[in-house]
Amino acid sequence: MRSLSSLLLAGLLAGGLAPAQAQTTASKADSVVIRKIYDEALLRGQSYDNLRYLCQKIGARLSGSPQAAQAVEWGKLTMEKANCFDKVYLQECLVPHWVRGAKEKGQIIGNKGKGIAAAVCALGGSVATPGSKPLRAGVVEVKSLAELKALPDDQVRGKFVFFNRPFDDKLIEPGAAYGGAGDQRRAGPAEAGRRGAVGALVRSLTAARDHNPHTGATQYGDTPTKVPAAALSTQAADQLSQLLAADPKLQFELEMSCQQLPDVKSYNVVGEIKGSKYPEQVITVGGHLDSWDLAQGAHDDGTGVVQSMEALRLLKATGLRPERTVRAVLFMNEENGTRGGDKYAELAKQNHEMHLAAIESDGGGFTPRGFNVESTPAVFQKVAAWKPLLAPYLANQLTPGHAGTDIEPLVAAVKPVALFGYDCDSQRYFDLHHSALDTFEQVNRRELELGGASMASLIYLLGKYGL
Repeated sequence: MRSLSSLLLAGLLAGGLAPAQAQTTASKADSVVIRKIYDEALLRGQSYDNLRYLCQKIGARLSGSPQAAQAVEWGKLTMEKANCFDKVYLQECLVPHWVRGAKEKGQIIGNKGKGIAAAVCALGGSVATPGSKPLRAGVVEVKSLAELKALPDDQVRGKFVFFNRPFDDKLIEPGAAYGGAGDQRRAGPAEAGRRGAVGALVRSLTAARDHNPHTGATQYGDTPTKVPAAALSTQAADQLSQLLAADPKLQFELEMSCQQLPDVKSYNVVGEIKGSKYPEQVITVGGHLDSWDLAQGAHDDGTGVVQSMEALRLLKATGLRPERTVRAVLFMNEENGTRGGDKYAELAKQNHEMHLAAIESDGGGFTPRGFNVESTPAVFQKVAAWKPLLAPYLANQLTPGHAGTDIEPLVAAVKPVALFGYDCDSQRYFDLHHSALDTFEQVNRRELELGGASMASLIYLLGKYGL
């Protein structure tokens, strides 16, 4: 694979240009192309209208649901109608089918029997309360899994374990705070069950102070006893903590009717443009089609889905034919299983594909900043040479870091040269993430279209210069 510098020397020095002059000439030409991409996105972008349909006509798309099946049909039809793909096809995969059931109920019960309503929702994958009836028990509060481990059995057995570690608000990037608090949701309920608790209550993973509980997957693993697991809104968590400090003998009552059903057949949706010079080298761009079931899945990850499709439309609309093969992939089941990402990687390995790069958008549709990059230092330096081209659009922050959950399986399967995670201003993302607030109205048209253009520009550079 030829780097940017080797292409410049081969294509431009042959015409008598010095290295610095050759670099300048290529940069000017690329700047013109990237400007056209942004013009098309801002003047005639289709991401926002596509997102409106996905959110408002189909809505929440939890894996295994009828709405997820509708979203697959919509994704395939939308890419076919775009008239920019050489082929559009489906990749079959089996996905989990968990259903929430009736709206959950939670109450804090004081020593006089008076109940105070608490905003709760079941964590994804949770079991119901026994018989789907109210479960009442005492509460023990902890701030970490280590604190739970240190407690004597008699302080845990027969109670709800209340995991109440908040976001670390001094961190600049909310994603770091989310990662720091996330283990209590993922693993806390399983640990509570192992210790003899009757259930788990987990503070919602958000810095917002409101009455909106945030769901998300929990993993029981091999624990022999699965206990009901619910998220408390941050205000409910604060109230429970305060009341518990005043009355350690208070109780909590939880009622949930969720259940795990047999796996369901579903699909990734793939649209492909064959490379004009190096068709054997593949660039993947994608987002996940499924969402949690409390809202419309707009920022998580409807925006990533429509931006991935739009990125390829923008190339076609500006008269570009990628030199490498490019695929837009709408992954299924990122939220509670990653079956779609695993299947895509499995088929890539089975077909002996050479993946140059993969790009994922799964951090919301806010104002672009740039990309997180997973690569060797040498490859990162090649990519860093493109920063001046992205700077006019404020999309030039290239930072080593995690690129995305759905493209991660490609690393073991086919060893792509680099992975990229679309990075945008995430300060508001976890206010909405996995909650009833993640609706179409929370997305700004201009910010969304700018993101698609940023992704298209990176694809253009990767397609032209390789790595």
